[in-house]
Amino acid sequence: MADEIKKEAPQKFKVTIDNISIEVDPGTTILQAARMIGGDVTPPAMCYYTPLQGSGGKCRTCLVEVSKGSEKDPRPMPKLVASCRTTVMDGMEVKNITSDRVLNARAGVVEFLLLNHPLDCPICDQAGECHLQDLSYEHGKAGTRYEFKKRTFKPHNLGPYIQLHMTRCILCYRCVFTADQVTNKRQHGVLDRGDHAQIATYIEKSLDNDFIGNVIDVCPVGALTDKTFRFKNRVWFTKPVDAHRNCDKCCGKVTLWRRGDEVLRVTARKDQWGEIQSYDGKTGWICNECRFEKKNVSDWVIEGPTAVPRHSVIGVNHYQRLEQPKETIPAVIGRQPKLLMDIHEVSDVNQPGVDLSKIPGPATGAVFNQKHLGNGKKEQE
Repeated sequence: MADEIKKEAPQKFKVTIDNISIEVDPGTTILQAARMIGGDVTPPAMCYYTPLQGSGGKCRTCLVEVSKGSEKDPRPMPKLVASCRTTVMDGMEVKNITSDRVLNARAGVVEFLLLNHPLDCPICDQAGECHLQDLSYEHGKAGTRYEFKKRTFKPHNLGPYIQLHMTRCILCYRCVFTADQVTNKRQHGVLDRGDHAQIATYIEKSLDNDFIGNVIDVCPVGALTDKTFRFKNRVWFTKPVDAHRNCDKCCGKVTLWRRGDEVLRVTARKDQWGEIQSYDGKTGWICNECRFEKKNVSDWVIEGPTAVPRHSVIGVNHYQRLEQPKETIPAVIGRQPKLLMDIHEVSDVNQPGVDLSKIPGPATGAVFNQKHLGNGKKEQE
């Protein structure tokens, strides 16, 4: 009877990563096994995305050294391997942060990814939650050996909701896989080859599928951003909260990025690896209606503050318990103080009752009323 139980028990593979051992199921990749251990043992990944079939094997940031193949064949693998595409074997030993070869190779990959990437961090909406920023800080070098002009691309109009900055793209293919597997049609892809390769639509088309907004969430850099959130705030000034609503298109479970009573942005919920969470075995993709059109707190049922599991500047202003100090000036003077300087006539955004979240497009100067500035120019002329 005991022999029958042993035969029925599923086989487990023992793998050791950076001197930490763990038992995993057959078919598990090195990256997945490292994520089970967690911490610095986990290699970074810019193109691999668990919910997307076929992702991985492109960015080469997850390279690791296999110092022992298995118990049956203990020979080390001669070259570094991509942990997202290499499955574990029983008795395998892997080096990640304990290998100088891996660290040197990873620094080279980061330098390669930054060759054409612009220094847009001060104006990029992805700043603060950009995986390339984290990768550069942890594994990058202070300078670059590249002496040529950076690659640039003409802007593409992808519709009213999504802004594409191809110059920032690292060609991870996540958005292409998302459009293929989540939406019912794909209108964009990778055009051209070599250093001319770019994400675009062959003919200018609008990406208007009900679930196309998820390409914003899967993008690891600031190549695909939300037009309704552009330039309205920095992510570390907002407070993320979990919320849900009854939606007949998607799961309706989202993260609201609030500042005060305003909902500046709506995204899908993500885990510590920056991937969209799953519920009941299904990935929590959200529809365009939940993402772009439901920007009022009354549209949602607030569950509570979002737990920020990974080290990030998002957690800087993230307080689960906050005691607000009592305002003493209104109590002393018996009324609310007036503004010392009234600039409402200059910019409509400063008018009482006008919220940044209500502006349909990016918060740029072209969106605001420039009537007074125009009159001033005419008087000077």
